[in-house]
Amino acid sequence: MLARKLSTKGDTLYLERRVGLFSGVALIVGTMIGSGIFVSPTGLLIRTGSIGLSFIIWAACGAMSLLGALAYAELGTMNPSSGAEYAYLMDAFGPMPAFLFSWISTLILKPSQVAIICLSFAKYAVEAFVDECGSSDYVVKIVAVLSILIITYINCYSVNLATGVQNAFTAAKLVAVFVVVAGGVYKIIQGRTEHFRNYFENTTTSMGDVATAFYSGLWAYDGWNNLNYVTEEIKNPSKNIPKAIYISIPLVTMCYLLVNVAYLTIMSPDEIVRNEAVAVTFGIRALGSIAWVIPLSITISTFGSANGTLFAAGRLCFAASREGHLMHVLSYIHIKKLTPMPSIIFHSIITIVMVASGTINSLIDFFSFTAWIFYGSAMLALLVMRYTRPDVPRPYKVPIIIPLTIFVISLYLVVAPIIDKPQIEYLYSVIFMIAGMIFYVPFVRLGYKFRIIDRWTVIIQLLLQVAPTKLVLPD
Repeated sequence: MLARKLSTKGDTLYLERRVGLFSGVALIVGTMIGSGIFVSPTGLLIRTGSIGLSFIIWAACGAMSLLGALAYAELGTMNPSSGAEYAYLMDAFGPMPAFLFSWISTLILKPSQVAIICLSFAKYAVEAFVDECGSSDYVVKIVAVLSILIITYINCYSVNLATGVQNAFTAAKLVAVFVVVAGGVYKIIQGRTEHFRNYFENTTTSMGDVATAFYSGLWAYDGWNNLNYVTEEIKNPSKNIPKAIYISIPLVTMCYLLVNVAYLTIMSPDEIVRNEAVAVTFGIRALGSIAWVIPLSITISTFGSANGTLFAAGRLCFAASREGHLMHVLSYIHIKKLTPMPSIIFHSIITIVMVASGTINSLIDFFSFTAWIFYGSAMLALLVMRYTRPDVPRPYKVPIIIPLTIFVISLYLVVAPIIDKPQIEYLYSVIFMIAGMIFYVPFVRLGYKFRIIDRWTVIIQLLLQVAPTKLVLPD
């Protein structure tokens, strides 16, 4: 059927393993370091009340991300199919929980995540070309949509191009982080340490505030599980997944802590709380005539993060569709480029709608709340399969205390905000899950589908030159 080597077996297409260790590290680092470190310090400091507790939560979020990722490494090496939580919930609990995850993630979580990142990219990109009066929301949204179209083209054109862009932008953003940290070190040498006193003054005593502070921190760390979405494309996943995690997440944690130290050499905690663009203010005060480096760095950082997030999101939609939980055509891949083109385009369309709606900012708490429901569910899946599937090969295995700890923490992050400060976003999550269960019965469980779906499948196949795939296990 095709002349390409290692891309077909018989007449069946499958995804090639073209993501190595360096690209795996770049995917994790590149998606974790996005807009969060430039935005989250303000929200986190507001909710904690003190720099001492804020630093503890920054470090704790890094530790949680590392432990969660190591637990995911066990799941990913035990089940080498793409889709992350979707695949693990399917193994442990069956099709209904897996469908609910794919339903919410494909239609809300992943598109909203890409939309938020692209809006952040557009905001800083536009600000570089406007005066003090600022830019209009209309212009920002146009630039955000253009950025979505560009990363869609990159991810549809080639896996090698997408990972190459990710590698390059990850290197660039690490250089930008180094510039910020170096500026902070220079200020400390000059004696600017007055903001590092009274670490725990005004610390909050509200458990709900602590939980939502974790939301702000964990939003900056989100992306620690993205490698599991592309397991089918990772070279030697049983070794490269754990290695990539051990390299990338401690690196990101160190970067975040040092960047926050750098901010405090220039701004007081009160100034950070009142400032929505902490990094830009830092650049103006610390870098002087080269302050433009900061908006440029944020633009690079957010574009790379959006590219990596869409790369992973397309694989989730691909995996769920292959199991019949979404339209089957979304599991097809391009016959020559071997990219999951329909699922990437589908995600991009929903993301563009979210950008145009202008309601993205309110989705951040919704995103964190809902995401940790499923992160906790994945930990529970690991615990359950330790007893229901004890003989399944596990090339990498973590102590059982790790998934148990993350599961308990996820329960706290979900329950504490509801009890202390209930928000309408939490109700949206529950309503959407109920809607998913209603949709599941006729269209998935009973297999009903509209006749027009088959016609659309043929049209999409001919238009995009895509064909069905098959899961191929690693050697």
